[in-house]
Amino acid sequence: MFIGRERELTALDKLYASGRFEFAVIYGRRRVGKTALINQFIRDKNAIYFMGVESNARQNLENFSRSILEFHTGIETGSSFLSFQAALEYVFRLSEKERLILAVDEYPYVARSSKSLASTLQLLIDRYKESSKLMLILCGSSMSYMEDHVLAYKAPLYGRRTAQMKIVPFDFEETCRYFRHFSAEDKALVYGIVGGTPQYLQQMDDALSVEDNIKNTYLNPASALFEEPENLLKQEVREPALYNAVITAIATGSTRMSEISGKVGEDTNVCSTYVKNLVSLGIIRKETPYGEKASRKAVYSIEDNLFRFWYRFVPENNSIIARGAADLAYKRIEPFLPDYMGKVFEEICKQYLWKLLLAGRCPVQFSSLGRWWGNDPTEKCQAEIDILAQQDKTTALFGECKWTKEKIGLDVLDTLVKRSGLFPYRKKYFYLFARSGFTKGCIDKAKAMGNVTLIRYGDVLKNL
Repeated sequence: MFIGRERELTALDKLYASGRFEFAVIYGRRRVGKTALINQFIRDKNAIYFMGVESNARQNLENFSRSILEFHTGIETGSSFLSFQAALEYVFRLSEKERLILAVDEYPYVARSSKSLASTLQLLIDRYKESSKLMLILCGSSMSYMEDHVLAYKAPLYGRRTAQMKIVPFDFEETCRYFRHFSAEDKALVYGIVGGTPQYLQQMDDALSVEDNIKNTYLNPASALFEEPENLLKQEVREPALYNAVITAIATGSTRMSEISGKVGEDTNVCSTYVKNLVSLGIIRKETPYGEKASRKAVYSIEDNLFRFWYRFVPENNSIIARGAADLAYKRIEPFLPDYMGKVFEEICKQYLWKLLLAGRCPVQFSSLGRWWGNDPTEKCQAEIDILAQQDKTTALFGECKWTKEKIGLDVLDTLVKRSGLFPYRKKYFYLFARSGFTKGCIDKAKAMGNVTLIRYGDVLKNL
């Protein structure tokens, strides 16, 4: 079942419809659905699909040759081209007669095994781009390789591509399409524990409870997800042990660079390099208070929900899990789930506001939104605002999100209004998001103020 990626498919269809030479670069982390996207795009078109393997140049050339010749002749063959240049030139010549797609998946494996491949492609693109009807797709999971050796200014292929797509995990709305039988709250919980990565979503069974899904995956040593974060790190980085330590430090509450460095036991400069790489992989998020650029206030959190859940709950229960005591491990995890879901709910609410803006139904025309924290000189304490979004110097939106079983009361609204006084905006709009609704006092005050919007989680889900 193929879900989502409408924008990417539309963009690829537009390139295909041009009829001229096109070169698209598709990249993103493993498991995110790049191959599924390519296969969906080429399923009804003339296409040669080839996936590179982590082997030597000869093996990749033989596999590539087989893909080309089987497409052209329809016959399985053991023949092979003498070189990648000969194989690629054959494809370029074929595409002079008809529209043809060449999709090279896991391109970094092929390019690493054949050092001259990028220069060969550069040569052939320059030679045939005016006469060719080829649509070339290079796809890769190694983010650093694709960015440094395909997209970067100094790369041989720089300036030849006509499009690039960084494939990211699904948002909450797209994630919900996977599941018909989960309740509204269970959909949020599942998004919180595996995020929007398609291959991880496929491990969830909506015929079971969320509790049983957690037991069957994170608390089951034989499951595909049990060692997934560590296995993914081993594929992406050279020193997984230190990266593992950095992620563990952040997951257990060390959010500033100095705290991470102290927890890991490495110099700050060393840790900053590892953190930067994790940010580029989409595993770690760097945040500064909304509207501020000062790096000294930067904090770090885990961006990917699978990593966030795994590192928060699995290592500390590893001994129990290894003994098959999934029920006991879940009992230890369950009390912390509401607090864990707080940040997840904030992200869902931000996605809701973006959808509202793009639909033309948001009173504040913001270009970005984020979280704010800082000193409250009146209360002489640190204050935080879950969502802050500015339209201009006079207009802004303030939001608070609560994933609790209790209804949001008047105190939450009063606190948000009071904290908004730390900012000089004349026009202020307030949004309260609640899992379980609002008290009568809060509802009455919101109506009286006229610039307050109260939104239950169920309404968020309906409008995404």
